Amino acid sequence: MAKPGRKRRTFLFVFELIILLVLLGGLYVYGQISSSLDGMNSKKLDMNKVDMNNLVSPENLTGFTNIALFGVDSRDNGEAAYEAANSDTIIIASINNDTKEVRLCSVYRDTLLVVNQSESGEDNYQKCNAAFAYGGVEGAISMLNTNLDLNITDYVAVDFNALATVIDLLGGLDIELSGAEVEHMNNYCVETSQVTGKSYTPIPRPDDDEYRDTYHLNGVQATSYARIRYTAGLDFERTERQRLVIQKIVEKAKKASLATLTDIMEEVFPMVSTSFSKEEIFTMGAGMLTYKFGETTGFPFKHYESNMANKGSVVIPTTLVVNVKQLHFFLFNDSAYQPSETVKQRSDVIVAITGYGYNEETREVTVENSNSPEYGKY
Repeated sequence: MAKPGRKRRTFLFVFELIILLVLLGGLYVYGQISSSLDGMNSKKLDMNKVDMNNLVSPENLTGFTNIALFGVDSRDNGEAAYEAANSDTIIIASINNDTKEVRLCSVYRDTLLVVNQSESGEDNYQKCNAAFAYGGVEGAISMLNTNLDLNITDYVAVDFNALATVIDLLGGLDIELSGAEVEHMNNYCVETSQVTGKSYTPIPRPDDDEYRDTYHLNGVQATSYARIRYTAGLDFERTERQRLVIQKIVEKAKKASLATLTDIMEEVFPMVSTSFSKEEIFTMGAGMLTYKFGETTGFPFKHYESNMANKGSVVIPTTLVVNVKQLHFFLFNDSAYQPSETVKQRSDVIVAITGYGYNEETREVTVENSNSPEYGKY
């Protein structure tokens, strides 16, 4: 079993990939795109390894298609690159099959959740992005399903080589940056350029950190912008940048020429790992042009940041129960949802080992037992 290690941060172009895939069904005949789709690394999930048994009311999720989108911390292309890497970008894409609205929810990579179980059957509480390294894509999806009461059975995973490539093929993106973001983007561009083999031109840094202007970014620059996590807001704002880049790419993809989409298929698809088969992609293509973006957000909604022994800096959901309720309202408009017994039990353990809870009446984080001998144990 692969062990998670220190990895550099990555980003995926995820949802625009799905848009591009399904656009094909309405724009091309089967023979024209069949060979391009063959380039994808299509890998069906081993459902014996995907845990979904903790769902209390799976019927509440009917009418929605939920897809896990992973930005995997890898430097190579192809399926093998995804087997032992952290998924430093995790996004839940939920499609309302009736209204055609798509909502995106980023799961913060440092969120303290159960990522797997030990050989003795004990829950392993770690940063959630480690689930991919411990158990592959099945482990990462199981982490989402069991901690958040979801029913995900499909995924798309890429590294940032794919992101930079698709942005360049679309002609770049216009994005507003602050002076501080320009500085950090330029710094990230050095590594992104080395990894992707693509060039860029540094943007002159404004004197004022708060000064904002719109810049035309190429693939290296836009990918680097999406990796920034050292401005105010840290990883929380980083996920907002990721979702903004996704939306920008979708907007340009819908206006792209057939030649451009063909180039994207030929160059980007070999960098993609997905559970979708060629046949499923064609089936999805029939109605996807009518889909539209709704709100986007990050999970956990209510949280506390802390340094824990043997874990480093973590994002503590306060509490997991409170946040899962809010997640189901955000994604599925279910205001009456009651989390499963598994979520309740894990929520109690997180409070016990961190000392941080949440008072729903005062809407404040509570410090319950930070001096408990359990603190830092897990």
